[in-house]
Amino acid sequence: MPNHVTRRNFLQTAAGAAGLALTTKAIALPEPASMQAWATGTSGQLVPFGIIGIGMQGSGLLKTSVELPGTKCIAACDLWDGRQTLAKEIAGPDIMTTRKYQELLANKDIQALIVAVPDHWHRQIIVDAVTAGKDVYCEKPMSHNVADGAAMVAAAQKTDRIVQVGSQRTSSALFTKAKQLYDQGAIGELFEVELSLGRNDPTGAWEYPPPPDLSPANLDWDTWLGTAPKKAFDPLTFARWRCWKEYGTGVAGDLMVHLISGMIFVTGLNQAPNSAYALGGIVRWKDGRNMPDLHAVLFNYGDVPVYVRLTLGTETTEVTRLMGPKGIIEIREHALQYLPQLGVDTAPSYYASGFPRAMREAYDKQWHTEHDPTPGKEPLTELVTYSGPSYDDLKPHLWTFFEAVRARKPVVQNTVFGHHAAAACHMANASYFSKGRVTFDPTTNAIKA
Repeated sequence: MPNHVTRRNFLQTAAGAAGLALTTKAIALPEPASMQAWATGTSGQLVPFGIIGIGMQGSGLLKTSVELPGTKCIAACDLWDGRQTLAKEIAGPDIMTTRKYQELLANKDIQALIVAVPDHWHRQIIVDAVTAGKDVYCEKPMSHNVADGAAMVAAAQKTDRIVQVGSQRTSSALFTKAKQLYDQGAIGELFEVELSLGRNDPTGAWEYPPPPDLSPANLDWDTWLGTAPKKAFDPLTFARWRCWKEYGTGVAGDLMVHLISGMIFVTGLNQAPNSAYALGGIVRWKDGRNMPDLHAVLFNYGDVPVYVRLTLGTETTEVTRLMGPKGIIEIREHALQYLPQLGVDTAPSYYASGFPRAMREAYDKQWHTEHDPTPGKEPLTELVTYSGPSYDDLKPHLWTFFEAVRARKPVVQNTVFGHHAAAACHMANASYFSKGRVTFDPTTNAIKA
C-alpha cells in the first residue's frame, strides 16, 4: 500500500479491497392500473364537464380530457373569443361557449369543471365552483397567496366537493414506485432533498407571442385583470402573465410547485415548510418582468433541509433527489434510480497513510482479517433503474380526477395538499422580495419575515 493515500484513491480502490461488487438492473414500469383501464375503455358513468380557460395549458387539458372514455365537454369559457373558437375545434362545434364562467356554474348538466386560468383568478373561481356544487380540477399552483389557499381549503371542506390540483406527479407510475421504495425504507431516514430544474430559451422563460389579433374588442380585458391593479390593455401582459407577481407566482409557482408536489407525495411531508431562505434575481430575461428568472431556495421541513434550484438561464435536467444513510432515490422525467449505499468502510482507512510503515502494515493486516468477506460470498450492491411513462403525462392525472368524480372517492392532491405545495412557493417568493428568511405559521396560515 503506498504511503500517501487520498480520499479519492481510497474511494476508487475501496470496493475492490473488500470484494464489493456492483450489479445493475433495469426494469420497465407498466402503465398505472388506472391507465390500463383507460386503454381498455372501462370507464363507468359519463362525466359531463366544462372548462374555464382554454390557453396553452387549458387547451391541452381539454384535448386530453375529451379523448378519455366516459367524459363529455358541454361548455367552455374564455375571455378571449379566439380561445372559444379553439375550444369548439377541440371538443366539437356544438359545445356552449361564453365569456362568463358563472354560466357554467349555473348549468345543472355540468358535473365537473377544469380551471386553467391565471393564478390571481384561482381563488374566486374555485370557491364559486365548489359552492355551486361542482367538482374541480384546478391547475397548479393552487393559490396566488397563502390567504387564498386557506380560503380554498375551507370552501372545499365545507361543500365536500372533490378538488384535485393539476401537478401530475401524484398520478405518475415513476413517483408511485419511488414512494413504494421510500416507504419500504430503501434510503433509511430522510436526511436531505435536492430539487433542480433549468430552462434556456425564450418560450421556457414565458416570452410567448401574443395572439396577433388580440384587442379590447375580442378580449374582456377588465375582467381578465380581476383583482389586480388596473392598467391599460397590454397584449404582452396577457400572454406572459407569469412574469409578473400581480397575476402569477413566477418560477416558484410554475416550476417549483411540481418538484415540491412530487417530494410531498413520495415522502409524506404534507405540510408547509417551517422556514425558507431564497436568493436570486432577474439575470437573463430583463424584459420588464418583476419575478426572478434565477431562484435558489433552502427550506426546512422539520429537521429535513430541502434545497431547490430553478433557473431560466441554463438548461438542466429536472431532478428530484432524496438522500438517506442507506442510499439515494433519484427521479428524472422517464426514469427512477435507486442507488443503495452500505455506509461502511470497504477498505482500510486512508487516515492510516499517516502511520509509520510497521504500524500501517499491522493496521492493514488486522483490518483485512476482521473485514474481508469469505471468498465467493462477497457482498453485492445493486443499482436499480426503473423506466416508465413521463411524469408530465396529463392522461393519468386527468383519469384520476374523473374516476374520483364518478366514484366519489378522495384524491391525493386535494386542497390541503395543494395549499401546502403552493405555500412553499409563496414562501420562496416572500423571502426573495424581503431579502431574508421567512417562516410559516400554520395556526394563522401566514408567512412571517
